[in-house]
Amino acid sequence: MIAVVVPAHDEEILLGPCLDALACAAAHPSLRGEGVEVVVVADTCSDATGAIAAARGARVVEVAARNVGIARAAGAQEAVRRGARWLAFTDADSEVAPCWLARQLALGADAVCGVVTVGDWQEHPPAVRRAYQAHYRDVEHHPHVHGASLGVATGAYLRAGGFPPLRSREDVALVARLVASGATVARSNTVRVRTSARRVGRAPDGFAGFLGGLCEGG
Repeated sequence: MIAVVVPAHDEEILLGPCLDALACAAAHPSLRGEGVEVVVVADTCSDATGAIAAARGARVVEVAARNVGIARAAGAQEAVRRGARWLAFTDADSEVAPCWLARQLALGADAVCGVVTVGDWQEHPPAVRRAYQAHYRDVEHHPHVHGASLGVATGAYLRAGGFPPLRSREDVALVARLVASGATVARSNTVRVRTSARRVGRAPDGFAGFLGGLCEGG
């Protein structure tokens, strides 16, 4: 079984499209009918995030941490408990490509770092988009790590010690742990996710913060 973990804090507006995209990826013919379970970790939610997730067939884990590292780790723990052999991670404001899971498994690595594209730049001035595109390397063997486009074999995840309880850059820390443990890490732009460019994110130094920095720099 494959599991996809989605941390979510008050994401009732964007969660539906995220789950629709995951359902499409779960039905990819290359998976040969293998089961895919989505685990939505509702972290300190005051809206309908949990209800929306449950209504769409996701397993809901509730935490009260306001900490994405803790939320991802809680979702991974539940997935491991349920027997997942592969753990994939994305974000509630993101939509994975139809081949997102299939490409992760096809690469044959212990872990996979994918890329993200921005779906809508309307909240930002043109200078931010230009600065981002000048910085970002959408290529094979890219240098980026995104919690919105990440996958890891369960055994490798456990050997590395899982996500640390960080409020941001927990994804970068996990990949560093994986490398230190001897895991093979593939970095491929065939593993793709479209994400939001909202100004106010959920992690203090996450993607929204990065874009905000570009705005200040521009």
